[in-house]
Amino acid sequence: MALLTYSTKPRGGVVHTLALAESLAARGEDVTVWTLGRGGDAAFFRRVDPSVKVRVVPFAPDESETVGERIVRSIATLRAAFEPDLYDIVHAEDCISANAVDHCIRTIHHLDSFTTPELVSCHERAIVEPIARICVSEAVAAEVRAGWGLNPTVIPNGVDAHRFAAAASSDPAARAAREEWQRELGAYVLAVGGIEPRKGTIDLLEAYAILRQTHPEIALVLAGGETLFDYRDYRAAFEQRARQLGVEYRLVGVVDDDRLPALVAASEVLAFVSTKEGFGMVAMEALAAGVPVVARELPVLREIFGTTVDYASDVPSIAAALSRALADEEPRTAGRMLAAEYSWAAAADAHANLYRSILGWH
Repeated sequence: MALLTYSTKPRGGVVHTLALAESLAARGEDVTVWTLGRGGDAAFFRRVDPSVKVRVVPFAPDESETVGERIVRSIATLRAAFEPDLYDIVHAEDCISANAVDHCIRTIHHLDSFTTPELVSCHERAIVEPIARICVSEAVAAEVRAGWGLNPTVIPNGVDAHRFAAAASSDPAARAAREEWQRELGAYVLAVGGIEPRKGTIDLLEAYAILRQTHPEIALVLAGGETLFDYRDYRAAFEQRARQLGVEYRLVGVVDDDRLPALVAASEVLAFVSTKEGFGMVAMEALAAGVPVVARELPVLREIFGTTVDYASDVPSIAAALSRALADEEPRTAGRMLAAEYSWAAAADAHANLYRSILGWH
C-alpha cells in the first residue's frame, strides 16, 4: 500500500500519515510513504521506522510562482514520479496528493474555503473523485454528507499519549527537558501551528492582551508554522496588531520533534482556537501531558473532547478561559484518560479493514 502526503514538514496531516504508516507496518503490512521534498528536503522532519519505505520526490523552491502555480506544479511533480502499478491500495492524505493519483482513498481531515482558483478546483476534485473517503471525526463526515451527498468512513486519529505523558513525568530527564524550556521562556501559554488564519492566531493575540492585564508574568509562545501557503498578509496583520496592543510574543518556529513533548508539557495552558479542525491532535497531546486546553467552540471539538477542555467562542471568552486554566490546579485525570483511548494501533486496524473491504478481501 502507498500513503501519500504533500510535504515532509511537521503539519497535522503529515504527522497522521507517518504514524498511520508505522502502525500499519507493525501489523505486517507492506507500506510505502510518498511525499514531495519541499525546500530540498530528502527526508521527513523526524526519523521514520525502517519498516516503512519512504519515497521523497524532489521539489525545488521557486519564489517567483504564485500559490496557485505552486499547487499545480506540486500535483504534476508527484503524479509524474508516482508508480501506481506497484500498489493494491493508494491512500492520499490531502488534496494535492489526491489530485496527483487516480483510484485513491482520500482522508478528508477538514474542509477548507479557498479563493485561489487552483485550490478551489484541487479541493473539489479531491472530495468527489476518490473511490472512498475517510474522515477523522463524525462532524467533518457530516459536512461531507451535507455538501456532496457522499458518505465517508469515520476513523479517528490516534495519539502517542505515552510519549507526551512521559514528558510530563517526574523522571529526571523529563524534568530537565521541561526546565530547559521554562528557563528560556518563563511561564507561558502555548499555541502550536504558527501564525495562520485557520489557527485563529490574531484572536489569540487579542485574548492574550486581555489576559496580560491580570497575568503579566505569562508569556505567549507560538510554535510551528511550516506551510505550503502564503500567509504573509495575515502575519503582517498579526504583527501590526501586536504593536497596536503593545504585546510581545515568542515565536519559536518549528521545534525539533524530540523536544516538542517537553515544550507542551512545560506550558501552563495550550490555546487551541482554530476556526476549522478535523480532530485536534495537538490538543489531545496536551491532555496526555496533563496540560489544560482552551479550545474554540466547534462541533468537531465538542465531539472529540467532550468536557475535558474549556471552550470559548470569541476573544473575551478565550481570555476568560485562559485565566480559569491558569487558576485551576485540579489534576487533569479525565484528559489523560481520554488521550489514552486513542491509539494508532486501533486506527491502523480500522484502516486495514477498510482497505480489505474495498479490495473485496474477506
